[in-house]
Amino acid sequence: MRLRIDVALDYHFPAPADVLLAVEAAQLPDQQLVEDRLVVDGANGPLKPVAGEDGIGRRTWLTAEGRFSATYRATVDVQRQAAPLDTLPICPLAALPPEAIPYLWPSRYCEADKFEAFVEGRFGRLAGGAKLLAMRDWIRNEMDYAPGSSDTTTTAADAFVARQGVCRDYAHLMATFARAAGVPARLTSCYAWGLKPPDFHAVVEVWLDGGWHFLDATGLAPAEGLVRIGVGRDATDIAFMTIFGSAVMNSQNVVVTRLDA
Repeated sequence: MRLRIDVALDYHFPAPADVLLAVEAAQLPDQQLVEDRLVVDGANGPLKPVAGEDGIGRRTWLTAEGRFSATYRATVDVQRQAAPLDTLPICPLAALPPEAIPYLWPSRYCEADKFEAFVEGRFGRLAGGAKLLAMRDWIRNEMDYAPGSSDTTTTAADAFVARQGVCRDYAHLMATFARAAGVPARLTSCYAWGLKPPDFHAVVEVWLDGGWHFLDATGLAPAEGLVRIGVGRDATDIAFMTIFGSAVMNSQNVVVTRLDA
């Protein structure tokens, strides 16, 4: 499908702050950028593009003070076939490629080492991708999607206890369960066609049978309509804007439109 992405950010910075902006769609084999343009107003000095985690996507360093706005527009052709995950095997640990190994470890928001007993007791009898699908379904059934119920300090363990959260909490819990079972899992920031209300979306990709595969425990958007922005261990790595200082959001708008429907 062909998707158009429109983003508008409007912030106020009371004092100079360094900002790492990550809103540009990544150029990848299953999502081809037809055109895109990032426009920033209110930056002090030049913008400095840097590669995203694992070389996926691009982030931009800038310094902002006072009124700051950024707009991003892109047209993307997404060509992605959903694989039948229940039939895919889990890769033996010793056979993992170097790029997948770091996504086995616990991280700040994904305390996988605390969930090994739970994951083994609940999902240990299952094998292959069927185990990962069972984890996804457990999270979807047990959690309540509740905007405002969590914040930037909420971890997977917190969400597990509260049984509520938003997409980043669902993704943290999904990645935590997968890593506790010995399956590499990375968080992915996306634009998502069909997501209501439209926003930046966090999902998980798991390493099965030699490749990365999407798992979205929220069930709020189809995998064929996801456009990756960046990937990482958890929300720390995939934030659309990391501010080294303080800022006030005036407005924020994300719209994803299908052009070929």
